[in-house]
Amino acid sequence: MRISKVTPLVLGTPWRNLTFLKVETDEGLTGVGEARVLNRTDGVLGYLSEAIPRYMLGSDPFQIERLVQRMFREDYGRAGEIIMTATALVEVACWDIVGKALEQPVYRLLGGEVRDRIKAYANGWYTVERTPGEFHEAAKTVLEKGYRALKFDPFGAGFYELERAEKLRVIELVEAVRDAVGPDVEIMIEMHGRFNPVTAIELTRELARFRPSWVEEPVPPENIAALRKASDAIAPLGVPVATGERMHTMYEYRELFEMQAADIIQPDITHFGGILNTKKLAAWAESYYVLIAPHNVGGPVSTAAALHLAACTTNFKIQEHFNDFADAFVLEAAPGLPKVVDGYFSLPQGPGLGVTLDEDVIAANPRQKVHLNLFAEDWHKRGGEKGTT
Repeated sequence: MRISKVTPLVLGTPWRNLTFLKVETDEGLTGVGEARVLNRTDGVLGYLSEAIPRYMLGSDPFQIERLVQRMFREDYGRAGEIIMTATALVEVACWDIVGKALEQPVYRLLGGEVRDRIKAYANGWYTVERTPGEFHEAAKTVLEKGYRALKFDPFGAGFYELERAEKLRVIELVEAVRDAVGPDVEIMIEMHGRFNPVTAIELTRELARFRPSWVEEPVPPENIAALRKASDAIAPLGVPVATGERMHTMYEYRELFEMQAADIIQPDITHFGGILNTKKLAAWAESYYVLIAPHNVGGPVSTAAALHLAACTTNFKIQEHFNDFADAFVLEAAPGLPKVVDGYFSLPQGPGLGVTLDEDVIAANPRQKVHLNLFAEDWHKRGGEKGTT
């Protein structure tokens, strides 16, 4: 069996463009990958225009490790977000093909399930005015949709530090969400790498009373020493530190693990070279007693990939999901994903990823002009170019 045709497709929404990769074989099997590319869709498409004929066409889709290593090594320059995203697109599609060929779900080809269901948390639910009352009501809708955990960024357009009035507002927002969901629902606090260490520490100290399950990316991702400084001060507060969505290769995690700078890692499968690469990282993390909670702002295919990883990974914690709170038609682009019921996904059903690409839905929702700027006012409303993400 050989890869005979590879076709990128882009589906647009007011706040994210999703890049799908349709991979066809000479034996009639088709696989699909997908990623939410952050402000770099053209970069990934441009790289794919070179990588498809160079690496993908004519390759055996069963030789996943070989294909990934060729894409990582043979261009010589250091692989980063664009290359690792393109690699993930074809890697996930190949697993889909292999699962279909063997008539098995992907997780059974990676060691088999270690759990019967997969815990989920909601994101993207707080596209409202940044007031305690509106956050309170929005949080209730999360529970109505069957979730028992949710994440949010209450910090507005904050960068490095916050004015005192903004700090007080943040406390009110988190208090409102905790009041809405009650004491037993998990809340995660997203910092989006906004703060210097001292501000991240101060804010976590103020928010610890609300018992967050983690604070995420408290400092920008480039400086692991700064993360370690924040993490060391946050640990006595009993709040775990999570990070990793903007780390794209195994080598970037070495210093983080050696410095024991985080409790939970959040690689994005679709920006980390795919499912197997992320499973290797999870195994490495386990030797440091670190949990994995994969980042996922993608559509149904990237979510399916994450669920297959979760099913067979022992140190998995919880899975992020956006698609119950934004752009309902996105799920129609690849139906077959299990729904969240009582806080959990059921295991995906195979063969392969268990979803089926609908190109008509993609064609009906073309790429949009979207710019994600997490440091703009009202970014959280996810309303297109003026209220991006």
